[in-house]
Amino acid sequence: MLTNDQLAKWDRENFFHPSTHLAQHARGETPTRVIKGGEGVYIYDRDDRKMLDAFAGLYCVNVGYGRTEIAEAISKQAHELAYYHSYVGHGTEASITLSKMILDRAPDNMSKVYYGQSGSDANETNIKLIWYYNNILGRPKKKKIISRWRGYHGSGLMTGSLTGLELFHNKFDLPLTQVIHTEAPYYLRRADAGMSEEEFSADCAAKLEEMILTEGPDTVAAFIGEPVLGTGGIVPPPAGYWPAIQAVLKKYDILLVADEVVTGFGRLGSMFGSDHYGIEADLITIAKGLTSAYAPLSGSIVSKKMWKVLEQGTDENGPIGHGWTYSAHPIGAAAGVANLKLIDEMGLVENSGTTGAYLLEQLTAAFADHPNVAEVRGEGLMCAVEFAETKSPLGFFDPAKKVGYAISGAMASRDVIARAMPQGDIIGFAPPLCITPDEVDHVVSIAKEAVAEVLG
Repeated sequence: MLTNDQLAKWDRENFFHPSTHLAQHARGETPTRVIKGGEGVYIYDRDDRKMLDAFAGLYCVNVGYGRTEIAEAISKQAHELAYYHSYVGHGTEASITLSKMILDRAPDNMSKVYYGQSGSDANETNIKLIWYYNNILGRPKKKKIISRWRGYHGSGLMTGSLTGLELFHNKFDLPLTQVIHTEAPYYLRRADAGMSEEEFSADCAAKLEEMILTEGPDTVAAFIGEPVLGTGGIVPPPAGYWPAIQAVLKKYDILLVADEVVTGFGRLGSMFGSDHYGIEADLITIAKGLTSAYAPLSGSIVSKKMWKVLEQGTDENGPIGHGWTYSAHPIGAAAGVANLKLIDEMGLVENSGTTGAYLLEQLTAAFADHPNVAEVRGEGLMCAVEFAETKSPLGFFDPAKKVGYAISGAMASRDVIARAMPQGDIIGFAPPLCITPDEVDHVVSIAKEAVAEVLG
């Protein structure tokens, strides 16, 4: 169609796409995909092709597509008040109500919410608050942040540094020196195959402690981690991991940031991953599920412990010097209020737990015995299948073969979207939390067909 051809031409000539092979796309070697609609777990492209989105956009459309309740809340807010800032004590009914709703759902030790637009800027806020906190307490050297290899925390300067994936560092002069990385809690890829999960968790904690002692405890400010590794492979923590890590952090008075951009608001079958794994965080990062991506909004939830020091800082130094123009944007806040109401009314946290368990069960039944499947894993509606050339001994495919991308492509050709994860041949599944068992069956059936096409 002429319109479609014109859109594709405009796209190649004008649009800078994130996480894209720029040269191939500009040359037309990769397709322009124009998505125009969605309903439930399905999206529709400009040619009315219907696709089951088994990755919820980027793990973010938790309530599913086409929820008019959120669209109407956005419209109502835009007609009443499209924008006003939140500086110097200003607020809107939506931003104040949403803050109350978040704190009602968050772990008991949390106190206030600061708003941004993306998970990346929320983690930038977190780093500034951590540095401010330690300066107020008279600890100017306590500034280093420990992240983990394969963690994902954004793609800014500090947040791209926190991210432990090579794609986000290469040729960007990252990571910055204030960020250091420790071992990922990736049991499948442990160096010592003889370790139990508990032994591996203890080893991760021991390596963390060794790093802290090497750097100097008086220089290490915080540790950041996702409750479940997301973009790094959808990897639930091994048994005993979070208790072991928290014991080390408490020993050396190091703050804990729980990055719940993916896991917050139901994806694991619990409202927060912190509740799910008994994580007592000083800061919690939220975004995606906060509005189900119907409008851009993120947040940094600040603990009571940190808030007390932030108040002290403003008593000593005047107003805190941090702010975004669009912080607590009323349209985003209105979307958040409507979204959290829908999550409750639709029982999506519970559905994530039960249907997520069913997804993992069906993926395991389909693939656990396949000669090229190293592991099937998951928690709630976050699941992954990892492929390898050999199981015993474990040997991974040459990355140049792009096995994971071939499988995700074969699924896409059958109108089911799953994600090929970076740094491995891993297919990720994170569908909207409203997915049904019948829709899960369809996803797994298509995955089986795709794997058979690529690997036999």
